[in-house]
Amino acid sequence: MLYLDVAINVPINQTFTYSFQEGQQSEKLFQKDDKPAQAELFVKKKRNSGKSEQIPQIPQPGKRVEVKFGNRKTVGCILAVYDSIPETCKVEPEKIRPISKILDAQSIFTQDLIQLAKWMSCYYLCSIGETVAAMLPSGKKESTSGGFSYTEEIPESTPKKLSAEQIAAVNGIFSENTQTQKVFGKNDKIHYLYGKTGSGKTEVFLQCAEHILKQGKGVIYLVPEIALTHQVIEAVTERFGNTVAVLHSELTPNQKLCEWHRILKKEARVVIGARSAVFAPVPDLGLIIIDEEHDGSYKSGTTPRYHARQVAMYRAAKFSIPLVMGSATPSAEAWHLMQSNVIHKHVLTKRLAGGAMPQIRCIDLTKQKTSGCISQELEAEIKNTLANGRQTILFLNRRGFTHFFRCNSCGFELNCKNCSVPLTYHKHENRLRCHYCGWSTEVPHECPKCGSLDVGYSGFGTEFIETEVKAKFPKAGIVRIDTDSLTKKGELQEKLTAFRNGEYDIMLGTQMVAKGLNFPNLQLVGIILADTGLHIPDFRAAERTFALITQVSGRAGRFFPDGKVLVQTYNPDRAPIFYAVKGLEQAFYKEELEMRRLLDFPPYSRLIRLVFRAASRSNAENTCRQAAAILRKKITEMPKDRNGNASAELLGPAECPIEKIAMNHRFQILLKGKDIKILQKLAAHLLYDYQRPQEVYIETDVDPVNLL
Repeated sequence: MLYLDVAINVPINQTFTYSFQEGQQSEKLFQKDDKPAQAELFVKKKRNSGKSEQIPQIPQPGKRVEVKFGNRKTVGCILAVYDSIPETCKVEPEKIRPISKILDAQSIFTQDLIQLAKWMSCYYLCSIGETVAAMLPSGKKESTSGGFSYTEEIPESTPKKLSAEQIAAVNGIFSENTQTQKVFGKNDKIHYLYGKTGSGKTEVFLQCAEHILKQGKGVIYLVPEIALTHQVIEAVTERFGNTVAVLHSELTPNQKLCEWHRILKKEARVVIGARSAVFAPVPDLGLIIIDEEHDGSYKSGTTPRYHARQVAMYRAAKFSIPLVMGSATPSAEAWHLMQSNVIHKHVLTKRLAGGAMPQIRCIDLTKQKTSGCISQELEAEIKNTLANGRQTILFLNRRGFTHFFRCNSCGFELNCKNCSVPLTYHKHENRLRCHYCGWSTEVPHECPKCGSLDVGYSGFGTEFIETEVKAKFPKAGIVRIDTDSLTKKGELQEKLTAFRNGEYDIMLGTQMVAKGLNFPNLQLVGIILADTGLHIPDFRAAERTFALITQVSGRAGRFFPDGKVLVQTYNPDRAPIFYAVKGLEQAFYKEELEMRRLLDFPPYSRLIRLVFRAASRSNAENTCRQAAAILRKKITEMPKDRNGNASAELLGPAECPIEKIAMNHRFQILLKGKDIKILQKLAAHLLYDYQRPQEVYIETDVDPVNLL
């Protein structure tokens, strides 16, 4: 009899002990690519559906097993195997259940990943089972599902000739003499490729990857969102052919598992994907690349709330391999680390496609009369661009037709019944819809509060812009790109390709059009309202606004020196807008970091956010207040720092900025301090030693990116 430590995807901070009786067998779909030595181990049998094989029952760490947990069947992962009952077992021997079956012939979760899962569980204050579940592909059985084009043979293209700046960057990344402070223990090989949009960062990444492949090692290449970085994926697959594996959300679980096996077998040596690709089980990992490092999509919004950048730093430090990040708009944390010489900075200043940085100018909407959302100046530039046979992008980071429903008599605003946010009007549906929970309702013809007929809408969204643009430019080909307009699989790529091929004259959309897109015939970019993100109660609002304006502006003038960007705003003198328009990146980061230092916010401190949510507002609020009292008491008992100050600060309790989402009321506490380990210890004390009410759920976010 063997005993197995099994990690199960439940929010309980422990593993579970199961038994295994030798001689058990489990079914496995027949695979053509099984090696003869493996195939001899399988016991054949007939089934109505055709031939099938059985998996040899050898319990090993890293294999998935089907188990009975409570009254349901679920899948777990073996973390350790024992000859006798382990000390960690928390039940009597007679209550230990046997596993139902083993699902894998070979371990798909390596020892390296098991150690990473344990580190993440401690760092992000979640269960080991939740961490393992986030890392593993979710296919139930091994599969050879086809239909994935990236596994086909693609002719390799030749590397481009590098500029002097690019050569210096590649040489610097692999130089043993790079002088940086050591971070995360041993690694002094963290690099940042900082350069304006179109300055050739991707080519440097690819040649670094080639350098590593020639050494027989593997590469992980992270991009923000697969759908929005298709051109980067094309460049990688053209360069490296069928040695590339792409991990993304559109793959079925079995296809993901098939790619996972290709990686384990060294058939794929370059793994490209979004956030979760940082967990790829690459043997002999030699390099990790993070493109567009500043992007918020690298932070997970569900448990475990990990940041791919932190996980990549951990993996790179463990193997003492280079980690190369890049962006035209680094995060404030990354900029601070570059200034502190913790990260080695490599700068690219020139656009390599023959273009130039576009002319950028502000349009002050307080001095302009507009009949809609497009000023006269922007309208004239669009007409001029159309006359030249060139293309335009119009950007607004807000979906829908208008922003919210409002009564002009009593000021009543119609909010979602499930969430404390205004409903957005969608003209094509003629309904008001919530962008958080999806609830919708018919448009009222009178005020629900006072009965007044003097009702209307304030603000505008991409759907509103589309209506106005079609009215003002009836002969232009217009395409809108946002999550409301994309209704079928592959539609985003179809529309982007059509725009690149000149089938449309004007493209309008949300932040989907801001990232990594490259259109040769694009001349004009119009930012309809740059102020949208500035009114959000989040200390990162200025950083996000600056990055968005800079990234959207970077779409123009990539191939011709006549690109133009017009930024419409009510606040032309606000720092993120002013510095983005003037192209003063260093001035913006200097001012932003000084503001963060004065307020003692990251990167000058660390944060842990605890959100208490429940269907009952009083339950959520009372639990949050009780938790705050427990944490305050714990803080007073802890040693003071060198200056005699408390080692941690507690902010709150308070309502979340969006107090209600999906019928759950939300209150929060922020723990702030210099030492993340002290904050983690405090949060762990609350999570594991305090018996919270069963109806209240506590969300834990270490190093939060979003405070809404």
